[in-house]
Amino acid sequence: MTISETVGRETLVVQEADARDTGASYIDWPAILAGVVVASAISFVLLTFGSAIGLSMTSAREGESTSLFWISVVGGLWVLWVQITASLCGGYLTGRMRRRVGDATEAESDIRDGSNGLVMWGLATLVAACIALSGVMGAANVAGQTATAAASAAGQAVDAMDPSALLVDRTLRGRPDAPAVTEADRQAIGRILLAAATGDQIDSADRDYLVATIASRTGIPPEEAATRVDQLVEQARAIEAQAREAAERARHASVIAAFLTAAALAIGAAVAYYAATLGGNHRDNQTVLEGWYRPW
Repeated sequence: MTISETVGRETLVVQEADARDTGASYIDWPAILAGVVVASAISFVLLTFGSAIGLSMTSAREGESTSLFWISVVGGLWVLWVQITASLCGGYLTGRMRRRVGDATEAESDIRDGSNGLVMWGLATLVAACIALSGVMGAANVAGQTATAAASAAGQAVDAMDPSALLVDRTLRGRPDAPAVTEADRQAIGRILLAAATGDQIDSADRDYLVATIASRTGIPPEEAATRVDQLVEQARAIEAQAREAAERARHASVIAAFLTAAALAIGAAVAYYAATLGGNHRDNQTVLEGWYRPW
C-alpha cells in the first residue's frame, strides 16, 4: 500500500468519525414535511376531481345509477392512482431534499432515503385520516342538527313514503260509509305486518285479527279481507327481501372498497420508499431533470 493510499484511508476514517460525532439525526424532518405538503396537496386535488367522477356515476332517478359494485371498484382504483401519484411526488421530494450524513455507504444511504420516504408516507396518511375524520364528524354534527330541526316537519312525509305504510293504506281502503280507521289500528297492523315479513309464517291469531279488523274497517266480506291479508303479507315479505338484498349488495361493495383502499395504501408505502431512494440517487449524482430545474 502506498503512502498516498494510506493517507487517503486515514482521511476518510477521520471524516466519517467526524460525521458520526455530530449527532445528526438520520431522519430529516424538513424534507419529510416538504414531502407531506406536496403529497397532501396532490391527494386533495386528485380526490376532488375523483369526487366529480363519482357523482357522474350516480343519479337521483331509479335505475340510472351505476351499481354499487362498480362504484366501489372505480373508487378503489382511483384511490390507488391517487396514492401512487402523491407518494411518488412526495417521496421523491423527500429523498432529493434529504441532507445526507457522511458516514453512510451507497446501500445505507438508499435505506435511509427510503426510510425517510416511508415516514413521509405515514405522516401524510395520518394527516389525511385526521382531515377525513374531522370532516365526517363535522358533517355528522351538522346533519344531526338539521335532522332534529326537520324531524317534526318531515315526519308525515317520511311516513307517506314508507312502503309498509303504503301497503296498510291500500289494505284499509273500503266503502265511503265504512267506519274510520284509527291510528291505533294502523300501528297494530304495522307491527303484525313486520313480524310476518321477517318470520317464516304469520301467526294464526294475528291473521284472524287482521281479517276481522280489515273487514270491520273497510266494510268488505271476511273472505275478501282474508285475501287482502294474504296479499299484504306476501307484498311485505317481497319488500323485506328487497331490503335484505340491497343491504347485502351494500355490504359487498363496502368490503371491496375497504380492501382496495388498504391495498392502495400498502402500494403507496412501497412507491414512497422507491421514490425517496430514486430522489436520493439523483441528489448524490446531481441528476438534472430537463424541464424542471429551469422551466423558463
